[in-house]
Amino acid sequence: MLSFEIDLWGRLRRATEAARANLLSAEENRTAVVTTLVSDVAIAYSTLRELNYELEISKRTHDTRRTSLQLVQARQGGGVATLLDLRQSEQLVFTAAETIPALQQQVEQTENQITLLLGKNPGEVIRQGQFNEDLFSPEVPAGLPSTLLERRPDLRAAEQNLIAANAEIGVVRAAYFPQLSLSGILGGQSAQLSSLFSAPHTAWSFVPQITQPIFTVGRLRSNVRLAEAQRDSALVQYQKAIQIAFTEVSNALIAHQRVRESRVQQEALVVALEDRKQLAYTRYAGGVDTQLNALDADRDLLRAELDLRQIKLNELLSVVQLYKALGGGWQ
Repeated sequence: MLSFEIDLWGRLRRATEAARANLLSAEENRTAVVTTLVSDVAIAYSTLRELNYELEISKRTHDTRRTSLQLVQARQGGGVATLLDLRQSEQLVFTAAETIPALQQQVEQTENQITLLLGKNPGEVIRQGQFNEDLFSPEVPAGLPSTLLERRPDLRAAEQNLIAANAEIGVVRAAYFPQLSLSGILGGQSAQLSSLFSAPHTAWSFVPQITQPIFTVGRLRSNVRLAEAQRDSALVQYQKAIQIAFTEVSNALIAHQRVRESRVQQEALVVALEDRKQLAYTRYAGGVDTQLNALDADRDLLRAELDLRQIKLNELLSVVQLYKALGGGWQ
C-alpha cells in the first residue's frame, strides 16, 4: 500500500519547516546546557583554588602567631609581659586554628561539587599550576561587537521557536483547503526482486482521493487564531531573550570593571598593613609599644588578605559570567 499527498497549498512544506525549527531549537537548548555546565565547572574550580589559598594564608598565619605566642610566653616568664598579653596571644592562635578545619571542609565539598558536575564519583580534584599565576583574569578587549550575542544558544533557540510558531500558522491555514492524495496498490506473485516489476506478476492501481475540509462552528478559524497567538507569544519571548542577553552582558562588564578597581585598592591596603604589622611587632619586641597594637595589626592584615583573595575570585568569576553571557566568550 503506497500513498502520498500532493502539497498543493504548502501544508507539508510548512509542517516540515516547523519540525526542522523545533529540532534546531532543541539542539540550541542542549548547547545552552553545555555552556552553563562549562561555566559552573569554571566557577567551582576557581572557588576551589581560592579556598586553597585562603587555607594557606590561615596556616601561615597560625604558624606566625604560634611563634609570637612563644615570644610572649618567654616575656611573661621573665616578668616583662603580663598574663593579659599571654591570653590575647593565645586568642589569636586559637582563632587562626579554628578557621583551618572550616576551610578544609569547604575545599572538600567544593571538590565533590566539581566531580558531580563532571559526572564522576566524589574524590580529589587535581590542581594545575600555581594559584597566584592562574588567578589573574584574561583581559577583556574593548569594543566587543553586539553581534557576539547571536551565538547565545538561548537566543538562537528562541529564534527557532519563533520560526516554528510562524510555520504552524501556514499549517493550520492549509486546513481550509482540500487535500489531494494518491494511493497505489502493488500486487505481485513473484518473490524475486529482478521480476518484481515485470508483467504479469505486478499490478498497479492508483486511486486519487480528495479530502474536503468541514467547517464546524469556526473550529478552523479558532485554530488559526490560536496559532497566531502562539506566534505572537514566541515573538515576545524572543524579544525578552534579547533584552536579557544585553542586560547580562552589561552586568558582567560592569562587575569586571568595578571589581578590578576594588582589587587595586585592596592590594594597596594589604601592602600598608604588612608594613604596619612589621613595625608594630618590632616596636613591641623593643619595648616601645604595647602588644595591643601589634595584635590589632595582625588581625587587620589577615582580614585584608582574605578579602583580597575574595575580590580576586570575584574578578575571575566576572570573566566567567561574561563568557556565559556572550554565549561562549569573545573569540
